[in-house]
Amino acid sequence: MCRSKTTSAPKNFSDYESIKRDYNIRVPQRFNFAKDVLEQWETKEKNGQRSSLPALWWVNDSGEEVRWTFEELGFHSRKLANVLHQVCSLEKGDRVFLVLPRVPEWWLVNVACLRTGTILIPGTSQLTARDIRHRLQASGAKCVITDETLAPLLDTVASDCPSISTKLLLSHRSMHGWGNLTELMGKVSDDHVCVDTRSDEPMTIFFTSGTTGSPKMTQHSHCSYGLGLTVNGRYWLDLTEQDVFWNTSDTGWAKSAWSSVFAPWIQGACVFAHHMPRFDTSTVLKVLIAGTFKGMKIKPGSFGKASPGYDVQVVGEDGSVVPHGQEGDLGIRVKPDRPFSLFTEYTGEPERTAECFRGDFYLTGDRGMMDNEGYLWFIGRADDVILSAGYRIGPFEVVKAFVVLTADYKSREDKELIKELQTHVKTVTAPYKYPRKIEFVDHLPKTVSGKIRRVELRKKEWGQQTS
Repeated sequence: MCRSKTTSAPKNFSDYESIKRDYNIRVPQRFNFAKDVLEQWETKEKNGQRSSLPALWWVNDSGEEVRWTFEELGFHSRKLANVLHQVCSLEKGDRVFLVLPRVPEWWLVNVACLRTGTILIPGTSQLTARDIRHRLQASGAKCVITDETLAPLLDTVASDCPSISTKLLLSHRSMHGWGNLTELMGKVSDDHVCVDTRSDEPMTIFFTSGTTGSPKMTQHSHCSYGLGLTVNGRYWLDLTEQDVFWNTSDTGWAKSAWSSVFAPWIQGACVFAHHMPRFDTSTVLKVLIAGTFKGMKIKPGSFGKASPGYDVQVVGEDGSVVPHGQEGDLGIRVKPDRPFSLFTEYTGEPERTAECFRGDFYLTGDRGMMDNEGYLWFIGRADDVILSAGYRIGPFEVVKAFVVLTADYKSREDKELIKELQTHVKTVTAPYKYPRKIEFVDHLPKTVSGKIRRVELRKKEWGQQTS
């Protein structure tokens, strides 16, 4: 029997029940994170009303370091905003495709897009040419921003993407057809007035992992992140302006927006970033921060209780709430009131958007259960999506592949064939999607309708690991 434990004392609230009782964020008609949050911290900083910690603290393995105050962040982001508007002729609502690693300019582009009202579309640097082509064609992005590592790959698909009007390069050298981002920022003024945006206007689009079909465009509004992530910053992470927070997520995924931009800066905390060419666990584990609602009883294995502002339930196939202890789909109640922090839609795909809802609930795509005390327990992804090295990918596409060989290949040496298959997957999909393990089997378990029974393959693998 596990003994229950409690987290350390919170700074921004007294206990979990006080959060549920007191949480009440008013959503204004007009809101822009750059103007209504970042500029406010900049003003407090100038007036000596904020801690001496920087807004962004960046280091790399070469010993280079950048420390920007909110004032300096504002200065640089206003110059970049002028590049987007004056040089690139981008207007509010135009889409910007961004692929950069953890470099300070990634944060500047995020803020500059907020200031100009352009819609940011982040992507991971491990995208293939096919991935990039799909994202550019589906989004109709007018501007792309990347570094010299990915620029040649993007050039191979640019002719297939007629919406692109501007390409910006982060590099110390010039490249034909590309505007040099640093040089352009040096030629424009730092005087920029943030555009006026409605709270419900689109702010960013993230592409899904695409394990069950083509990647979908998930659209979020200015308030869904800029206000909705108050829950994360103030309560879940319990941050203050005296804190330094390090999030290790890849810059291409939504987690980077949550915890490297909005959640910490809502609280005026310092965002720390370490740019490592490869993920180094020995470096990360020295200072990695984990968060949950402080003051709560900890139940090992449970991911806690619902965040304030959400009514999270476990629902059945008919959309009704299932009894405590019974497995079902995790859902967020959206009727009669839909949480403002929920994503807006899958852009351009109303049918796929509709598939996310069942009865009065939005389905998160997770399977789980709730115990008698209201604690939630995660069982698995409904579509078997997992996290691998910070990436969301289908488990049997990545962790292990079960392969049935045809007669032509059964005589081949296993090690040679495994290496050939892994190389092939890296080439036609993305480097991080290759299967780490491959097992050759005589047949795959299937349902009557011909679908592969992945649950049996999972049991087979787990049985081998525990035997």
